[in-house]
Amino acid sequence: MSYYHDEQMESIFEKLKQPKKLEDLRLSEVFVRDLLLKIISTHGTVKTSRINEMTGIHWDILEEQLRKIEQDGFCAQIGGSFLFSSIDYTITKKGREKAKRIMEENPYIGIAPVSYDNYWEIMDAQLNNRHPVDVPEEIIEKTFSDVVGLTYAKECLVESCTIGKGIFVYGSPGTGKTFIVSKTSDLLPPLIIPKYMEFGGKVVQLYDPDFHRNCPEQPSDPRWVKIHAPFVFTGSELNLNKLETTYNPNKGVYETSPMIKANGGILLVDDLGRQRDDHELILNRLIVPMENKKDVIYVRGVPVIVHSHFIPAFSTNLDVSIMDEAHLRRAPLHIFLKNPPVDNVAEVFKRNLDLLKENYDSDVIERLKKVYTPTVKGGEGLEPSYAHARDLAQICQAARITLKKDVIDIETLEEALNKHVLISLQRMNIDISQVQKKIRTFRITTAQKKEAYHAVSIFGADSVSCEAESVIADLDDIVTPTQLASYLKDKNVTVNKVEIIAESERELRKTILEYEED
Repeated sequence: MSYYHDEQMESIFEKLKQPKKLEDLRLSEVFVRDLLLKIISTHGTVKTSRINEMTGIHWDILEEQLRKIEQDGFCAQIGGSFLFSSIDYTITKKGREKAKRIMEENPYIGIAPVSYDNYWEIMDAQLNNRHPVDVPEEIIEKTFSDVVGLTYAKECLVESCTIGKGIFVYGSPGTGKTFIVSKTSDLLPPLIIPKYMEFGGKVVQLYDPDFHRNCPEQPSDPRWVKIHAPFVFTGSELNLNKLETTYNPNKGVYETSPMIKANGGILLVDDLGRQRDDHELILNRLIVPMENKKDVIYVRGVPVIVHSHFIPAFSTNLDVSIMDEAHLRRAPLHIFLKNPPVDNVAEVFKRNLDLLKENYDSDVIERLKKVYTPTVKGGEGLEPSYAHARDLAQICQAARITLKKDVIDIETLEEALNKHVLISLQRMNIDISQVQKKIRTFRITTAQKKEAYHAVSIFGADSVSCEAESVIADLDDIVTPTQLASYLKDKNVTVNKVEIIAESERELRKTILEYEED
């Protein structure tokens, strides 16, 4: 059997034959009948073939349950042939009234969920011995076929997937951190998950087409889906609320967090330290799911344990100290990505031009290399970046079209170089890290204002001012309230509260000016 469909997967497929009896569906008769009635009421009139398509429930169960609903006077047949699949059902007045009450309690309409016990049984069978996994060499080669260089990074990522341990990736912007981690989930074997799960009459959504890619082969029970190991990407938009399962009243489902969607795959927290919520609080929220491979969600206030068997990946272009020892233990492997070799940048540039199906003169590549060659060797000495290579290829295409040329030549490349913002800033010797520098404004409430003022100044504050009962300090945005409070405690300064009151330089100036005017 292949790596992506082994004997264990085949045995699970055997277990997931489409149920033909209600007891094998493992859902209550009330739940099934309510679901069918809601569908008929929503459509007004609907064919049984459409009901079958929407719910994934076998014809034998549908026929039995629809007959009962009809006998109870909630729906009626109004057309169709002798074939059950062609019958039309319409809602009755009595049925519409009942459906309205059901919808107020549970508005979910869609494919039938699987029971919680069924979910747990199938997931346990797949995840209990998921690691270590022996990734075949051909899978590794295929996964990283379009990654230029980064040999050490590839080795680390393979080892991460082999043993199921987390990884920390750091380095300058444009060095390929996000790109190479995004490839990693293809190293892992696929798994089968339910689209929806039922617990206590409520529905929890587990399948998300934004993150889950379907495999070619699928089980006969359409309530389950075989997916490639997921890669779930989160960035600076991540906050504590998004790490919790929340109820969507419009859909009538509990929508799960990225941790649960990443089950069986990779969860990347990108741009660590750029989140609006304190990144330490976010990392602390992740510790238990990372450690136990399980998380707790609340359905109608009832705690429900679900699988969160993901490999954590953390990426940042800030200092490695962004993560403390407790968090690094959950991501013991690390990759430090430096600026890539010039030849690698040139190769990525060529590959992107090829992807765009652009023709180019051979001397174009040599000219690009000169941009990143050190000045002592006759080049411009700019810092090489994979991101530059990708963007330049696209800008070259635009420039070629504008210049009405058939091929990309030196003139076209020069146009593109002049229009690339980061290259232009480097050529003008503008430090982009300072241009993009973000700050946080902290209010430190303390009775020891003088001591706090002095301590924060030594800590590296860009500016410090005082209010009636507090100190206002402007610090780099990587500093958190927890870190600042801990530092002040070490300096024997007692603080009542540390809070962020602004996130931009403009807001800071406004805050200080208003205080000074008072």
